Parts: sequence; structure tokens; C-alpha cells
Amino acid sequence: MEQFNATTVQEFILLGFKIGQQGRLLLLISFTLIYILTLVENMVIILLVFQDIHLSSLPMYILLSNFSWLEVCYISASVPRMLFDLSFPGGIISFHACFIQFYVLFSLGTTECLFLSAMALDRYLAICCPLQYTQIMSKEFCFLLVTFCWIIGFLCYIAPASLISRLSFCGPNSIDHFMCESGELLALACHPPESLSLSCYILTSIILLGTFLFIAVSYVGIIVALAKKSSENSGIKGFQTVSSHLAVVTLFYGSLSTMYVGYSEKNRTENMKVLTLFYTAVAPLLNPLIYCLRNNQVKQALLRVLGKKGIL
Repeated sequence: MEQFNATTVQEFILLGFKIGQQGRLLLLISFTLIYILTLVENMVIILLVFQDIHLSSLPMYILLSNFSWLEVCYISASVPRMLFDLSFPGGIISFHACFIQFYVLFSLGTTECLFLSAMALDRYLAICCPLQYTQIMSKEFCFLLVTFCWIIGFLCYIAPASLISRLSFCGPNSIDHFMCESGELLALACHPPESLSLSCYILTSIILLGTFLFIAVSYVGIIVALAKKSSENSGIKGFQTVSSHLAVVTLFYGSLSTMYVGYSEKNRTENMKVLTLFYTAVAPLLNPLIYCLRNNQVKQALLRVLGKKGIL
């Protein structure tokens, strides 16, 4: 029970990136622009889905609008704090604020895995079961799926965040990262139980591998179904409907998997910072472009909404 004593450390220092003043200024300007653009892109998608009756009736876009809101929350949970620390290096974050950020970020990451799985299921049903699609993927079932993703995503990390926050932190209190990350927090604990570290690793692995395998199996079914299409044009059109989702999945899981393989211990910490920055900030910027740049339905909806507002 000695692990769960009163905590002596009441605040942490986020060390961020080990770069000079010019490098910090460049990152500050770059990621301020990225943050603003990401908010604008994702909010446009959300407003389009709510404003346009054609999009709001399709399960794919109900899922996409929730995914866009998830991206807004995801980037807002990490980037504003990072921008503050770039402006004022050696920024202090309170004990409670640090654990709230840890819990929110990991919960949003879990929710993203679940949403990517739900979107894979939607595409699988649309391509492999087209006759039953509207019955299975009804609006009610779609909203149930959305609710499931949000609730389960935020339930998974309650126990780990609670247990880690109850550990004793007796110094040092410097976190070699730009965000509060579980591995860094466990490394700062006085006597972290090995079982807790192992449990966090197992939970994260189950979430990542479980959702990735579900998506992979869905795509095997989709590829088989598309290969059986009698018309070459219908096969190409079918692949175009899933290519955007596949690109987003590749970005997300690719960056996560790269964090754990291929790097020497010497550069591991800095590499993990860059990759964490990629999937928490850059990916939310790219995802709306991937989903909507070649999507005619979204383009037509944008024209209809602008026409209604008298802009066009």
C-alpha cells in the first residue's frame, strides 16, 4: 500500500522539444496555422452534414461528422498546451491538469480506433451486403454505434488514469515530452508497480490490435466482394468509396506502430515526440482533406449550402 501514499509532487514541467529559440518560433507559427486550419476544416464538415438533408440521412456522413468532432477534440486536447509551452518554455502543468490531459487524450485515441472500426463496418455492409444495407445500417443503429464508440472510448482508461494518479510522485517532476503520457508518468513515480505498467501496455495493445484486426478483416471481405464484381467500372467505383477510409487508417495505425519499432533507444524519445505530434496534430489536418477532396457528395452539399446562404 506504500505506492498509494500522499503525493509530494504537485506539478510537472513539460520539457517539450529540445530546440533553439528560432526552432520554437517556427513550430509555434506552423502549428498555430495547423490548429486553425484543422478547426475550420472539421467544423465545415460538421456544419455541412447538419445543414444538408442529403448528407444527414446517410450513415457514412453521420459517422464522418462525429469523427470530425473527435478530431477537433483531439487536437484541442494537446496542441494549445504545446503552443503555450513553445511561447513560454519550461511551462508548469498542475498535477490534476496533467492527469486530465492524459485521460482525455488516451480516451479520444481509443474512441478514434472505435470510429475507424465503425466506418469500416459501414463500408463493408455497403459493398458486401448492398440489399440489406439500409435495413442493417438504419439511422437508429448508426446513432447507437456512435454512442457506443463515445461511451466505451471514455470508459476504457478510467481505471488506468485513476491508478496512476494514486501513485506517489516524489521527484523529479520533469516530463520529457510536450504532453502528459502514461509511460513518462510511470517513469516519474517513486515505486511504480510492474503490474500496472504491464496492464496499461496490455490494454493499449488489445485496443490497437483488436480494432486493427477488425478493420483488416472487413477489408478482406471488401476486396473479395469487389474482385467478384462483373463490371470493371463498378469495382473501381467501389474501391474509390473505401480508399479515403483506408488512407486515414494507414496514417493513424502506421504512425502508432512506427513509434514502437525501428528506432534506437538513443533517439527513441525525440522520435516518439515527432510521431505523437503527427497523429495528434497533422493527421487531424489531413483527414478532412482525404475524406472530402475527391468526394462529389460533399462538394455538391457545399454548393447547396452556400447557395441557400446566398453566397453563390
